[in-house]
Amino acid sequence: SGGKDSITMVHLAYKAFYPAKIPFPFLHVDTGHNFPEALEFRNNLVQRYNVRLDVGLVQDSIDRGTAVEEKAINPSRNQLQSITLLEKLEEGEYDAAFGGGRRDEEKARAKERFFSHRNDFGEWDPKNQRPELWNNFNARKKKGESIRVFPLSNWTELDIWQYIYQEQIDIVPLYFAS
Repeated sequence: SGGKDSITMVHLAYKAFYPAKIPFPFLHVDTGHNFPEALEFRNNLVQRYNVRLDVGLVQDSIDRGTAVEEKAINPSRNQLQSITLLEKLEEGEYDAAFGGGRRDEEKARAKERFFSHRNDFGEWDPKNQRPELWNNFNARKKKGESIRVFPLSNWTELDIWQYIYQEQIDIVPLYFAS
């Protein structure tokens, strides 16, 4: 999304694989309701870190009939992002996807594990979560299943801002670079 959590995730991936290139693509699920500046920011970020960008358009899901747009005065496409995400993960045959979700953001995320198993329909069953005892993570999966990985699960919003400050992540030029 290009928000503070996403920027932190990008920086962590950069540090984890440095001096090599980040070995996986970035995926942006585009609602079609982004400000042009947000898309410019995304493109500058991808260019700065030299990674491949895969974009899933919610409009494509609507056009295919796999997602149905709200009929309202100011319709939101936020809930449709999940459909487009699942389609892109299946299309790319990805085994895992990193996310910047934090447990302090909402109740549903509080039950997520660091390695969150999804069935072959992309569904998450909180009662069927694998144990993560002593930080041992089970990433085994069957064909069609996937894993969502949430490295920032135990971080708070304050932790994110402190990390950005501590690492001196310069986010301002990303907004204004051409």
